Amino acid sequence: MEIVCPYCGETVTIAVDEGGGPRQRYIEDCSVCCRPIEISVEELGDGELDVVDICTPPNLHTSMISDAMAAGKHVICEKPFAGYFGRDGDKTPIGKHVPKVLMYERVLEEMEKTCAAVKKTGKLFMYAEDWIYAPAVTKTVEILKATKDKILFMKGEESHSGSHAAHAAQWAMTGGGSLIRMGCHPLAAVLYLKQVEAKARGEAISVASVSCDVGNVAACLRPDERAVLKSNPVDVEDWGMLTVTFSDGTKASVFSGDMILGGVRNLIETYTSGGSLFANITPNTHMMSYQTNEEKLASVYFTEKVDRKTGWQYICLEEEWTRGYLQEIQDFMECIATGRQPLADLALAFETIKVNYAGYWAAEEGRRVTL
Repeated sequence: MEIVCPYCGETVTIAVDEGGGPRQRYIEDCSVCCRPIEISVEELGDGELDVVDICTPPNLHTSMISDAMAAGKHVICEKPFAGYFGRDGDKTPIGKHVPKVLMYERVLEEMEKTCAAVKKTGKLFMYAEDWIYAPAVTKTVEILKATKDKILFMKGEESHSGSHAAHAAQWAMTGGGSLIRMGCHPLAAVLYLKQVEAKARGEAISVASVSCDVGNVAACLRPDERAVLKSNPVDVEDWGMLTVTFSDGTKASVFSGDMILGGVRNLIETYTSGGSLFANITPNTHMMSYQTNEEKLASVYFTEKVDRKTGWQYICLEEEWTRGYLQEIQDFMECIATGRQPLADLALAFETIKVNYAGYWAAEEGRRVTL
């Protein structure tokens, strides 16, 4: 069985005891970096298993989705749904050598194949996009449904100081850089909110075109200047800005960066014909702190991706609730119990990756891509 080492990002082959039962748990050292990996194995044919939650590096997503659903299981899949991770004959590193238009075409081809496999099973596919369930976003939805106002412009961002995972630096493992690894969150949210508006107003709205720019803005730093930045890209971007033009002429911009200090930023601003809505998922002002002694706070969690706890800090309370994780899993379990479709569904997963890769295509060719 092949797995991806969570430390070095290399694909390694491990032996599984076929006679060890349907559920196994053990520790195996990575054959590349030698660090211990805790491995849990469950047989898909296990009749007690109803749903599989796929939380692997993205290059394994589509194959695992197809296998799990073919075995009669409902599937929850983490972001991103899919991506381009290379094919035989590609010059490496692929992020620097494979044309993005080719990536776009091949990703669409693979997603269409995966969607067909999903629909054939009759089981539920649930896209684990927590932003759709974050209270600040669900309140935005409530207000849009009540007012039926036209969304004129949205601005979304997810940024932080860089991923701790080694595989995040390689296109072949993650399918891109900050724009897909983080930017897929606000992108999914703006696409979702635009459909909420369309349904409330009885309109049909789609993505008309995409423009984008990406770069490696921290590449100019000396090693001693990168002390608090975790990203170290091989062939992916650490900065990305994507703009969507919708069929009604309105706009949405999405920013992501792996070089933003001060904790993770999960924000979406919605400007409508009747008002403005600021969804500050994180940071927010639920609680603010000014502390002077770092050592005394060693055991206290403040929020994700802060490199210190002294000075002024935004403390995220009930983070799993604030960021929508609890509501997400509640929706998914209710869907499995009742058979209804989730808020974050297969169509949203598909559209998000389609637009994301259209952005990469637009950035490489320096032009607007019409969809």
